[in-house]
Amino acid sequence: MSAPISPVRQPLITGSKTYHQITEDLCSPTERAPNATWVIAFLISVSVLGFGLFCIAWTIWKGIGTWGSNRTIGWAWDITNFVWWIGIGHAGTLISAILLLFRQKWRTGVNRAAEAMTIFAVLCAALFPGIHVGRAWVVFYFFPYPNTRGPLWPNFNSPLLWDLFAISTYFTVSLLFWYTGLVPDFATVRDRAKGIRKKVYTFLAFGWTGAAKHWQRWESLSLVLAGIATPLVLSVHTIVSFDFATSVIPGWHTTIFPPYFVAGAIFSGFAMVQTLMLITRKVLNLQDYITVEHIESMNKVILATGSIVGVAYLTELFIAWYSGYIYEQFAFFNRAVGIYWWSYFGMMACNVISPQFFWNKKLRRSITFTFFMSIFINIGMWFERFVIIATTLARDYLPSSWSFYKPTWVEVGIYLGTMGLFFTLYLIFVRVAPVVAIAEVKSILKAGGDQYVEKHKAHHEKAELEAPAHH
Repeated sequence: MSAPISPVRQPLITGSKTYHQITEDLCSPTERAPNATWVIAFLISVSVLGFGLFCIAWTIWKGIGTWGSNRTIGWAWDITNFVWWIGIGHAGTLISAILLLFRQKWRTGVNRAAEAMTIFAVLCAALFPGIHVGRAWVVFYFFPYPNTRGPLWPNFNSPLLWDLFAISTYFTVSLLFWYTGLVPDFATVRDRAKGIRKKVYTFLAFGWTGAAKHWQRWESLSLVLAGIATPLVLSVHTIVSFDFATSVIPGWHTTIFPPYFVAGAIFSGFAMVQTLMLITRKVLNLQDYITVEHIESMNKVILATGSIVGVAYLTELFIAWYSGYIYEQFAFFNRAVGIYWWSYFGMMACNVISPQFFWNKKLRRSITFTFFMSIFINIGMWFERFVIIATTLARDYLPSSWSFYKPTWVEVGIYLGTMGLFFTLYLIFVRVAPVVAIAEVKSILKAGGDQYVEKHKAHHEKAELEAPAHH
């Protein structure tokens, strides 16, 4: 009997690609004419975006009264969707930064689209505070301009001002991190382009020549930005959680919110990355670069962060019971059996129960199951924000002010409009830039990716030869 074959690490790039094939596969989507699928998706996204812009204009023209806000629920869908989009935007930079710092090679299949997702999601989130001001022309009150207006200086004790600092800093660093990674690939596209495209990509490539000095500075800058971005991911959603935690409303005034919000943001962000990458993988035929190994690694992170979120939910319930504080107990009782019970149980089903299916390796490696789960999780994370905001505010201290909130068509339209904006920007991105980092994929092969492929082949050949002997 032969000795057992030791397990061989699965290749991150399949198909035994050469450098030339990698360049062709990843650059060609930016060079050829868009196919019918892309055109249809783009037209739908732009149409939805147009409807959202109409709803925003309607809100500004008619006033916030067009929303379903009432005397108790002043934040309505606006801040619910703001927090949801900020959560979506968190995982992109985190995936890229953390995995770069830890030298994880599987990041190459997902980091480029994940970073782009961060930029687009933060832009969608930034719309909501501006609209929620009510009078859009006084949105400059958010900004700490020089004190020439006396008492109108922004209130630095307000978490909403902290949001401005945190999110603008996070957006700036994420944008620099994303663009830095794109520069070598823009140079690759530049060298293949002609006419006006060549001039555009020459400008975008910043004079990149691929010299050793350029690569040295590029790697140093990438590491510095990754080191800055990683703590920013933790700080931004921590500050977003302070919008609630620094209040005195039961169900909000709790110290568990910062880590709970951070875990939830990473959880929902990874799910959205899965949604985008699975669609991109299929439409652009990138199965050799975004492999099942990438998908399984992402699902492991979703399982871990989903479990953390589940522990946070249960901790909230325990603390409400253990504290003996009747208002806190009522807040959670109302969430579970009150008028919005459906949103609470939807949240628990999507965020706590469904990720546990990923303990099963077969399901963790299933493309179809992963795709539906990624959508399911983001629905659950939206429910979570709705539960925190609408359910809590609908039943505050005074029963005389209790009310029932439901969104109007204007609010729904604005939310759909941000979805249209997000997918419009993403579709433009996949036509302009390589959706997988060319330089980093090639570096995997150079660092040993070819050996992984050869060992993988040898492993199966040896297994096939020895199979009859076992019979």
